[in-house]
Amino acid sequence: MYDYLSLILGVGCAAAGGELFVRGAVGLARWARISPGIIGATVAAFATSSPELSVAVNAAIAGKPQISLGDALGSNVVNVALILGIALLFSGVQSSRGSVKRDFRVAMLAPVIIGILFFDGKLSRLDGIVMLGMFVFWLTAVVVEAARQRKATAKAAARASGWKAALSCIFGLAFLVAAGNLIVTGARGIAVSFGISEFIIGETVVAIGTSMPELATTIIARLRGHDEVGLGTILGSNIFNGLFIIPVAAVICPIKVGLSEVTIALLFGLLAIVFTCPDKENFIRRSRGVILLAIYAAYLLAVILYHRA
Repeated sequence: MYDYLSLILGVGCAAAGGELFVRGAVGLARWARISPGIIGATVAAFATSSPELSVAVNAAIAGKPQISLGDALGSNVVNVALILGIALLFSGVQSSRGSVKRDFRVAMLAPVIIGILFFDGKLSRLDGIVMLGMFVFWLTAVVVEAARQRKATAKAAARASGWKAALSCIFGLAFLVAAGNLIVTGARGIAVSFGISEFIIGETVVAIGTSMPELATTIIARLRGHDEVGLGTILGSNIFNGLFIIPVAAVICPIKVGLSEVTIALLFGLLAIVFTCPDKENFIRRSRGVILLAIYAAYLLAVILYHRA
């Protein structure tokens, strides 16, 4: 009973903390005169990925990095196939040319790199360092783009209250840290009681729980007409999960998981990104939402069938 209560409470803290942290981070970014697209791909993406980071660090320290791996890979499938799929049901989404060239390519490359490095059944500390290097390269490209855009957006950017945004970030981060501890505790307990592998729990239950901030951010951005922010948050979050959070967990504690266990999440994560790629006008059509939701349903079925086998 305690495990379920811990998991539910953790999910609630993740949702509340993610919302507070996103609001504060976006406020600080506006105060610093950063364009909306860059906010989504970096600040908002980092904020909404904080639950996954907290889970990864706590799980790795506890010697259970499989939870962090399953959570990060599962969250990537949830982010694109489920969350973006739901957002697209409202209407199509317009993407920026810069996001297509930079973020989509890296988001597609990440699962391929992870699969290659996991071919020997282990993600070592050296593998983690290599992936972190790739993340730094992507982040540098984003920073360069932000500097280029700053002059054009400086006058139009809203001047937000810096101290209010900072307080929102602090309180949000506190909730997110608590959420990570609670979710890891609940997930481990449930895995043991049902005899289910911690990796499977991580890529389903925990993944959905820690992806709630992305869901709230994307839906709010979609309803308010800020497509670039919502899409940037999802793509940026996937990049953070694949090239930052998983490597951090591997550096703390090398991850040993069979290639067959990660193949499902990697393949469906890559498939979801492929079906999300915009057309020549950089537009993602509404019909893609139905396809993405079908991909997520197939992913859940594949996970269940694999576990039963």
